[in-house]
Amino acid sequence: MLNDADLDALLAGRHADPFSRLGLHADDAGRLWVRVLLPGAADVTLLDAGSGKRIVELEHRRGGFFEAQVPRRKHRFDYRLAVHWAGGGEGVYADPYNFYPQLGDDELQAFAEGRNFRPWLSLGAHVVQYGDVRGVRFATWAPNARRVSVVGNFNNWDGRRHPMRLRHQAGVWEIFVPHAAEGDLYKFEIVAGNGALLPLKADPYARRAQLRPDTASIVTALPEPTPLPRQRERANQRQAPISVYEVHAGSWRRGVSGEFPTWDELAEHLPGYVADLGFTHVQLMPISEHPFDGSWGYQTLGLYAPSARFGPPEGFARFVKAVHDQGLGLLLDWVPAHFPADAHGLAEFDGTRLYEYADPREGFHRDWNTLIYNFGRTEVREFLIGSATYWIERWGVDGLRVDAVASMLYRDYSRPEGQWIPNVRGGRENLEAISLLREMNEHVGEIEGAITVAEESTSFPGVSAPTYAGGLGFHYKWNMGWMNDTLRYMAEDPINRRWHHDKMTFGLIYAFSENFMLPISHDEVVHGKGSMLSKMPGDDWQKFANLRAYYGFMWGHPGKKLLFMGQEFAQRNEWNQAEALPWGLLEDDRHAGVQRLVRDLNKLYREHSALHRLDSEPGGFEWISAHDAEHSIFAWVRRDGTGRMVIVVCNMTPVPREGYSLGVPDGVTAWKEALNTDSAYYGGSNMGNGVAAAGLPVQAQPAHGRRLSITINLPPLATLFFVPI
Repeated sequence: MLNDADLDALLAGRHADPFSRLGLHADDAGRLWVRVLLPGAADVTLLDAGSGKRIVELEHRRGGFFEAQVPRRKHRFDYRLAVHWAGGGEGVYADPYNFYPQLGDDELQAFAEGRNFRPWLSLGAHVVQYGDVRGVRFATWAPNARRVSVVGNFNNWDGRRHPMRLRHQAGVWEIFVPHAAEGDLYKFEIVAGNGALLPLKADPYARRAQLRPDTASIVTALPEPTPLPRQRERANQRQAPISVYEVHAGSWRRGVSGEFPTWDELAEHLPGYVADLGFTHVQLMPISEHPFDGSWGYQTLGLYAPSARFGPPEGFARFVKAVHDQGLGLLLDWVPAHFPADAHGLAEFDGTRLYEYADPREGFHRDWNTLIYNFGRTEVREFLIGSATYWIERWGVDGLRVDAVASMLYRDYSRPEGQWIPNVRGGRENLEAISLLREMNEHVGEIEGAITVAEESTSFPGVSAPTYAGGLGFHYKWNMGWMNDTLRYMAEDPINRRWHHDKMTFGLIYAFSENFMLPISHDEVVHGKGSMLSKMPGDDWQKFANLRAYYGFMWGHPGKKLLFMGQEFAQRNEWNQAEALPWGLLEDDRHAGVQRLVRDLNKLYREHSALHRLDSEPGGFEWISAHDAEHSIFAWVRRDGTGRMVIVVCNMTPVPREGYSLGVPDGVTAWKEALNTDSAYYGGSNMGNGVAAAGLPVQAQPAHGRRLSITINLPPLATLFFVPI
């Protein structure tokens, strides 16, 4: 019989190795004993698994602990437990303590050594079957815990029922729970090393979770590998046109329920809308599970789980397919920089600062009141890199936009002197985070066609350079400097713009130092910053004209494009995540005109290789007029490297200029106006250069330092595109 000390430890939930006592065991004399801990059971009978015959009834000692010596058996055998419950009901069950260790020594060794970058294949909850027994394998990393149990609706949330086996070489706890099934709720009950019982913890590797405010993890199937469609691989390359429509899924439109739309509701409307406007990609703000709506998903606790706000995960799979069916790519916002300190999450997961840095000068984010991942810890790195590969490999998304990279790169990010710890070299760079990002990008780079985009706001060198060249390995970097400079310029009254001319030209000094994406994101239209339309000076006519001219400038400028939802039809108020976009504005032709312009800009951008093929190379751009600050005019040539060209001209004052001489490159006899943001079709004054078949003939009249020119009408507050005939 089990000694009282072991029994007391089991009943108190503090036994260090429950598998050594529960289940089927031989004593020193070679006799077999079976022991089970089933609080709430009235009686338990041991059955032969093959024949179903009764072997022996177990004796109830106390607290739901039953045991018996097995008669006439000398070797291990498969058995079942027939249980009558005190509250009524009965059943026949396989015993979780009659199963061997679940995870192989090799995979655990790889995890401990930092060689397992798909840890989601081992950890978390996985439906498995052994013979005729179907159940769920649970595993979690908690190396400093004294005891870990999985609790859920399958065991009445009782931590005594399923204490897990510790695999010491990796600090991983595991158990196979027979008869647990897909759809079951679960958490981990953890006793810290000091004996304290922690709040129930959600599974860091959960692939599905309850809708907030509930926080349990949900057993769900592992998605099948989903490779990118072949055409998507080509569409994500640097030479391709990439124009991204950024979406907050919860507020693009409201669902039929009046709250969050389902994935199927989004799939029905969003991809078709984005494709009709000519964008090439959809980018979703974080849709991984998060507790607080107001964080917009950027304070995530479920790096492997699509949010329950939009329905079950299989709906997300249908949404991804709908996006690809429209010929679009899908990018997801991904947040490896920090996580919230909610008690059910990663914070002090096993009673120690496991996922986060221990010292708050490294591990606490002052701006967001969140915790910072310990980027140097082997298992944390695998957790993060595994999440990146999971979304791409298992859901088939095209890539990730990585949030808050700047906060990861610098140890003194938003910290005053004395509140940060230098690196081992005495510098301010976070060497562990830099190493993590490089390693993540290398693993993503192994997936054919997948891309990563960095939101990085500093001048850190080589963000989009390959890791073998010393870079971070991202495919693209958001050009935050360009965005800030040009928006400051546009906010100026046109009469003052002559004094700020360099804000529009400065970006070309460094435009080809990275593979840049030009972002007008959600961050520019919240927190009192106003909408894009409200940033523009002047009366209503001038606001719309300024905005149209700016969009033309942006689409003609080197760099991939990103526009946040609602700005394509000139939303008047800043974005509010609690409300749907004001679609009724499209009944006003001024707003509909801006939408038509964005559609045509995307069409022009995609159809003319000169506007995208050499976005990241100096050979794709040449100034015609960069210094006409007096008239606030900018003009340049875009090239594709094969002889194709597009000329872009911007007039950023409300003064129309008829008969304007524009210097043009050699080798073309006539040019025609391809797009004019002042067209009446978009809501402008309709001053322009016509669409005559003969176009605008090239004259042997010098202008802008060139021997040839064309004479154009330059509308007020407008951007024009010209292509050769």
